[in-house]
Amino acid sequence: AAAGSGPAGTFLGFMAEGTLLFRRGEYGKALGCFDNALKLRAADKHCLVARSKCYLKLGDTENSLKDAEASLQSDKTFSKGLYQKAETLYTMGDFEFALVFYHRGNRLRPELQKFRLGIEKSQEAIVNCIGSPSSIKLESKEDLCFISRQAEVKKANQKLPIKLPKECTRKQKTVRNPKTERQLLGELYADKAYLEKLLKDEDLMESSTKQGTKVADLVLSGISYLDTRSEFWQQQKPIYARVRERKLRQQRWIRDKKQKPADVGRYIVKSMEDIDMLLSGDAPEESCKKAERVLKTIQGWSDDEVPNKSELIGNLYSCIGNAQLEMGRLEAALQSHKMDLECARQSNLPDAVSRALDNIGRVYARMGKFQQAVDTWEEKIPMAKSSLEKTWLFHEIGQCYLELNKAEAAQNYGQKSLQSADEEGDVEWQLHATVLVAQAQVKLKNYQSAIMNFEKALEKAKLIHDEAAQKAII
Repeated sequence: AAAGSGPAGTFLGFMAEGTLLFRRGEYGKALGCFDNALKLRAADKHCLVARSKCYLKLGDTENSLKDAEASLQSDKTFSKGLYQKAETLYTMGDFEFALVFYHRGNRLRPELQKFRLGIEKSQEAIVNCIGSPSSIKLESKEDLCFISRQAEVKKANQKLPIKLPKECTRKQKTVRNPKTERQLLGELYADKAYLEKLLKDEDLMESSTKQGTKVADLVLSGISYLDTRSEFWQQQKPIYARVRERKLRQQRWIRDKKQKPADVGRYIVKSMEDIDMLLSGDAPEESCKKAERVLKTIQGWSDDEVPNKSELIGNLYSCIGNAQLEMGRLEAALQSHKMDLECARQSNLPDAVSRALDNIGRVYARMGKFQQAVDTWEEKIPMAKSSLEKTWLFHEIGQCYLELNKAEAAQNYGQKSLQSADEEGDVEWQLHATVLVAQAQVKLKNYQSAIMNFEKALEKAKLIHDEAAQKAII
């Protein structure tokens, strides 16, 4: 970055470093990296989700929710943002609203298992709190109900300052006996006992850290956090539910010592998130290795343990192929995406077939095998769902035809791309499509039309302040 314009470093550099620190559990440091990345590229939705995850790990649910909502500002269908918002609401104990967003994400991306798991855990938490789901009526008439609910959540959060009065902690102690608290907090119970022991040391409580923060405030905020966690866990999985679940679990262990489906599901969701995060954080080699390890593990499991095994295997081949493409290993990437296509066809998954054809076309185009790219992408055309997807697809096919010196076909696809871009109202893609049409017209020696289209493209470039495009068009 230029001097005075932002932190020293690149956006991708900060993202990669933050991702690595997050994986190591150094959430405070990771947060600093994502802060710097957002200074360089404000409102980047992937970075906002990454920072939201850090806030959530640090117990700051209010800022976690703000970042998750900000990631959805420009794209309401951004699946990572929807998932992060749902996760944050779930952690806040807002199980009903978490359920709304898990459902929304599941409708948009039914192939992602994490949304299905989110729906299950929210429903289970709601049943644990208030009984049978038949008594729950979630109305989606207007967003106004949700906005007012969000306002209540924010007010509630504002009523919990970091420095908690001593009466509050005393009240908590009378409500719950140590045995119950130990069951709720698990390994964290020892931490709470240690912090409460520190409270009795008056000299230590009066002292301050180098930064000027009172030790008493730090200790009280730690106890407060653990109290709110135990409250949340009591709602999410009350003691009576735990006792019953433990008995059922013991019966299952006696009957079958295989890995539990919930554990399998959690392992898969966590692994897919890590693979995705590494690739988006500019670490394709690590992403590829992780995906290959997970693939080997899943292939060793039975269909009973993983009902959607074939779909997952295809998904992993897709991830491996994308990472190999990033590393420039084109032949390997082609084979991986062909394996994804084979899995998708065997399992009759139209969305996965479309994804695989998309990626195979990209690899062929990168290899310079433009006719194979055209053949692959033309097979995908009937599967394209949105105008934006069609815009991109027609543009790429047109570019390939331009490379193959088939200017007539290039012009036709350029015009199709422009039509879809107009339907979508996307100025940037209108610009790309118009330039493609103009380039095809130059090859067809239709110079007057080419000039007219280059002038239209120039207007679009000025509209979106794309100086590089303006220079290239001129």
